[in-house]
Amino acid sequence: MAMKPEYNARQSWFPGLKILDRYIIGKFVGTYLFAIAMIIVVVVVFDYVEKIDDFTATHAPVSAVIFDYYLKFIPFFVNQFSALFTFIAVIFFTSKLAYQTEIVAMLSGGMSFRRLMWPYFVGATIITTISLVMSLWLIPISQQDCVAFEQKYIPRRAREQYDRHIYRQIEPGTFAYIRGFSKSSSVASFFVLERFENNRVVAVLEASDVRFNPETKRWSGQRYTERTFDKEGNESFVQQRNLDTIINLDVVELGRLGELLKTMNIVELNTFLEQQRSKGSDSLRQIEVEHHTRFAYPFGTFILTLIGVSLSSRKVRGGTGAHLGIGIALCFSYIMLTRVFEEFAKGGSMPVALAVWLPNVLFLMVGIYLYRKAPK
Repeated sequence: MAMKPEYNARQSWFPGLKILDRYIIGKFVGTYLFAIAMIIVVVVVFDYVEKIDDFTATHAPVSAVIFDYYLKFIPFFVNQFSALFTFIAVIFFTSKLAYQTEIVAMLSGGMSFRRLMWPYFVGATIITTISLVMSLWLIPISQQDCVAFEQKYIPRRAREQYDRHIYRQIEPGTFAYIRGFSKSSSVASFFVLERFENNRVVAVLEASDVRFNPETKRWSGQRYTERTFDKEGNESFVQQRNLDTIINLDVVELGRLGELLKTMNIVELNTFLEQQRSKGSDSLRQIEVEHHTRFAYPFGTFILTLIGVSLSSRKVRGGTGAHLGIGIALCFSYIMLTRVFEEFAKGGSMPVALAVWLPNVLFLMVGIYLYRKAPK
């Protein structure tokens, strides 16, 4: 009697996709999309209930609410928590396979656990690629419409567009202070330029009611005062009329930096990063954090997939519920660590690249440990 050939345990990491592979990838990606759909419905309902008074008060058109806000908000939300949705999908689907002893049957038939991971990583590659494209290119485009909608139809967000007090370094040794800037009038109630040498202020220019011309990039005012300080600290000043100057500061840089960075694609972000680096900007760390997280978050999908499969492939008492409980605790620990280390990076407590990528490194170690403990 001919014996059924065993599954070759020494198969390559990159075999062709077989029926079982397509089945696992289909279930993986399908569960991922289902989890996203369920969460999106809940998030949109709660967000709409929170903002319905604003929409009513500002007479926001229904078409604008749907197409300019929620359809542009959903991709941002999905991408922010893509790794979490991936993890939930892996845990849910794999634990069902384990509970029904399907994984035991695969391993008993000669399939190695490493080979079992192959279709999961194909699915993770698909999700990571889409997430990278969205993070680097598509979401910044959609966020431009989303931010514009918020500023027009959500009054409290419009008020938050600019800080009341703005202090920026425009080049080494030169700082600008702008108070009460209004986008609608392009006027700042108070404008100051300070120049430092050897950590000592040597010149100050002050003006009230200064207007910015977005076409010529010039700042102008009816009168201004110039103050100079000698080495002994003695002050002299002169009052002048008709201020008209260009400084290395665009009005776009006056907005809240977090809102500005969300609307930049990767090329614009890299250009802005170099621009601010040449100025010696004090916001440099926040920009670098945004740059690194656009790559670190999508690649976290691979790590959470490794943890999810390794954790949920063993049949345990409690079944899917036990796996989901442990898995979600691990996943939220990952999200919490990423936020904590981001704040460390922004505050200067750690190098930016190390702080942003360290959670991935730590959880990769957890994933490797769980992989070694997984059923073989």
